[in-house]
Amino acid sequence: MSELKILIVDDDANLLRFLEVNLTSRGYQVIQARDGVEALEQFRQHKPDLIILDLMMPRLDGWQVCQRIREDSIVPIIVLSARGDEDGKVEALYLGADDYLTKPFGVRELLARVQAVLRRSIPSELGHQARERDIILGDLKIHGETHTVEWQGRSIHLTPTEYSLLYELASNSPRVLSHAELLKRVWGPEYEGANHYIHIYMGRLRAKLSDRVIITAPGIGYRCGIRPDNQPIPGG
Repeated sequence: MSELKILIVDDDANLLRFLEVNLTSRGYQVIQARDGVEALEQFRQHKPDLIILDLMMPRLDGWQVCQRIREDSIVPIIVLSARGDEDGKVEALYLGADDYLTKPFGVRELLARVQAVLRRSIPSELGHQARERDIILGDLKIHGETHTVEWQGRSIHLTPTEYSLLYELASNSPRVLSHAELLKRVWGPEYEGANHYIHIYMGRLRAKLSDRVIITAPGIGYRCGIRPDNQPIPGG
C-alpha cells in the first residue's frame, strides 16, 4: 500500500505535534494547517487521502471548511470537537464529515478511527471486499465498478460511507437491515451501538435521493424502498 496522506488542521500547536508524531510513526504522510484558510490551501495543493479537522479555528471554522470541501470532493473527514459539543458534531456530520473525535482522546482511539474511515473510503486498497456488483432497482442505478450512483437519470454525489450504506440497503432489498447489521457492515465493529451515525446518514441519503428510496422500519432498522422487481414497496 502506498503511503497515505493525512491533512491535520488545528490551531493548537501541541495537538498538531501529538497528531503528527503518532500518525507518521504508523507510516502516514502528514500535512499541517493551523486555520481554515490554510486548510483549504493545503487541501487543494496536496489532495490528501484523509482530513482531521478541528471545528473551532480562526479565519474559517471547521464547519465552513467541511462545507466547502464537500462542494467538490468526497475525501473522508474526521472532525475534532471539544467535550460536550454534541450540536457541533452533529452539524458537522450533516455537512458531510465522516466521523468525529471528542477532545481529549487517546492514541488508540485516534488510530482506530483513522483506520476505520480509511477502510470505508478505500476498501480495496486496505484488503477488504469491494462493493463491485451493479444494482438496478427501478430509477436507482448503482455502478459497482466505479462506485457511482444514478437516481432518475441524474448522477448523485455520494461520499464513500453514503455509498456503502446505500449499497448494503439496495443489495439486500427488500429485506430490513437492523441498526446493528448496518453499523457492523458499513462502519465496523468499533462503532457498536452508535446508532446516531445511521440516523444522520439516512437523513443525508434521503436529502440526496428521495424518501421513497430509504424506508424506516420503526424500532428495527431500514430497508430500500424499491423492490428488486423495480416496483416501489407499498406503505412505509
